[in-house]
Amino acid sequence: MLRNIRKIIESQIYHIGCKGCKGVYFILFFHLWQIDLAQPLAPQGPFDAIVHKLSDVIVEAEHDSQSQQLLANFESYVSTHPSTVLLDPLPAMTRLLDRFASYRIMSKLHNSLRDWRICSPPYLEVHRASDLPSIQQAVMAQGLSFPLICKTRVAHGSLSHEMSLIFSAGSLADIHPPCVLQSFVNHGAVLHKVFVVGDKHFCVERPSLKNFPSGPCDRKTIFFNSHQVSKPESSSDLTALDEQMPCLPPPSSQAVDALVRELRVQLGMALFGVDVIINIHTHTLTVIDINIFPGYEGVPQFFSSLLNHIESVLDKQTSTTSSLKTTTGGPPAGL
Repeated sequence: MLRNIRKIIESQIYHIGCKGCKGVYFILFFHLWQIDLAQPLAPQGPFDAIVHKLSDVIVEAEHDSQSQQLLANFESYVSTHPSTVLLDPLPAMTRLLDRFASYRIMSKLHNSLRDWRICSPPYLEVHRASDLPSIQQAVMAQGLSFPLICKTRVAHGSLSHEMSLIFSAGSLADIHPPCVLQSFVNHGAVLHKVFVVGDKHFCVERPSLKNFPSGPCDRKTIFFNSHQVSKPESSSDLTALDEQMPCLPPPSSQAVDALVRELRVQLGMALFGVDVIINIHTHTLTVIDINIFPGYEGVPQFFSSLLNHIESVLDKQTSTTSSLKTTTGGPPAGL
């Protein structure tokens, strides 16, 4: 049962019902049901909290009028019902769907988390197709080093998992803008996925790309799908280390704590994931991607953690409302 509800709650939108008892706020039970975005939302409510995964709608709204209308209806409801808790805010999610925006956030972590030796690899935004010499010059100017990993600008959908490894300046002709070029960091074929649920987070180890010699070489571009490389059950030649190497230390729990706290502030979100690796040479915790509402595979506590977070948020909101009533002698404006 929990497995089915967990699967539903990851992909649908629900109403969370709450009840009070003798003036003390308790979460007694949760009513969950799917909202029909094609219908007016107000008659389907009222909603105490909405957990949504509107990534597809947000991306499709760029070019699809029907998705634009669905999104507009949803935004209209949210704006006229400010007491409804939204996980997560649409502007924050929209920003995270754009790797240009999320990588700018990542690039600032080196300064804000300097004491924890946390960094992000150098990267370059390629906005549009241009002549090869211009891209090569920009790569050098930004201090990127080969090999490079190329990712799509849109960080959602099946195409967002299609990536490539570029090994030389000449092979930059293989990229398809808009995209991000990022220096590849050898990390012993181990990826650490940090799943965030409110003030809790869980770290899960996954397979990842093997080590490659540093510096340009005449190797042809490698095109791959990140799902096929880093899923729990993945088995790929790209993840098999060519040499025996000692195991890298796991990420420092204190450093991961600091990273999650900083990103929660920077993103203004409660449900997201962070991909981190350990540099085999410096053992530096390196952030390579941020994921919008990930699948939470390998996190058995996800559902209970999500409910606990919703309960906590609603409890805080109730406490704030009660405080305002006591101070002003009546309900706050808008409630």
